[in-house]
Amino acid sequence: MANSKYEYVKSFEQPDVLLPNTWIVVRIDGRGFHKLSDRYGFVKPNDRRALDLMNAAAVEVMKELPDLCLAYGVSDEYSFAFHPSCQLFERRSAKLVTTIVSTFTAYYIYLWGTYFPNTPLQPAALPSFDGRAVMYPSSRILRDYMSWRQVDCHINNLYNTTFWTMVLQGGMSNTDAEQELKGTVSSDKNEILFKRFGINYNNEDEIYKKGSVIYRQYQLEDAQPKSGTSNAEEEEDIPSAPASRSQQDKIRKLRRKAQVVVDHVDIIKDEFWQRRPWILSGRPGKLPTEAQ
Repeated sequence: MANSKYEYVKSFEQPDVLLPNTWIVVRIDGRGFHKLSDRYGFVKPNDRRALDLMNAAAVEVMKELPDLCLAYGVSDEYSFAFHPSCQLFERRSAKLVTTIVSTFTAYYIYLWGTYFPNTPLQPAALPSFDGRAVMYPSSRILRDYMSWRQVDCHINNLYNTTFWTMVLQGGMSNTDAEQELKGTVSSDKNEILFKRFGINYNNEDEIYKKGSVIYRQYQLEDAQPKSGTSNAEEEEDIPSAPASRSQQDKIRKLRRKAQVVVDHVDIIKDEFWQRRPWILSGRPGKLPTEAQ
């Protein structure tokens, strides 16, 4: 770029490089999705089409960015995790956030017609998302973050399932249902669903109760009993020298070969992480075909 007298304006740009050797989670949320869901007639309490659309857009983001190792989504939010060794965009916050938000939004709009073929998007009500980047210093805290989101999924879904069942099947007003549920605990809501409406909450689809976790699939490993922190977590929380560009390119190529899967499982317990050690280690596992 040629020098000019106007180039001094670059001095106003501020560095936004995220700390090294930390997990980076970019969490995106839908903007004004309550109004949008009403505008396009989303089914209450859960619209499977809308959740499948969110998952489909998230899968494409994972494919576009092999540096991502995990994503978790519920309702109109998604959390995308970069491994501490990630050097994408030199770990600049704005670049990471805007790339994920724009890529996700682009695919969400592009794929809309696949999941809502009879409800085209209107220019006055286009979906959009915002995002932020948060750093987590250890694998344990990263797991706690993901556990927090999954617990939140369960709490919100149980409430919404009970609320909308009372309204849609019980004929109650929104205000009356909200007032009756005020101060109730999980057992109270389960009792309302079962005794009044014959609904066993345990039989609800796993996607509604547990949300969606997306990762690259390699050969599953046997879960080993453990006490304390797993070896993968211990190794991962020890800072290491950044991989060279050629090493990063090699890892990206290996990750691109792996299938990106959407699962609806418990990510709070250890088993999920023990059987998929490549998520925390940041090292690609063995592809299923390699075992044949």
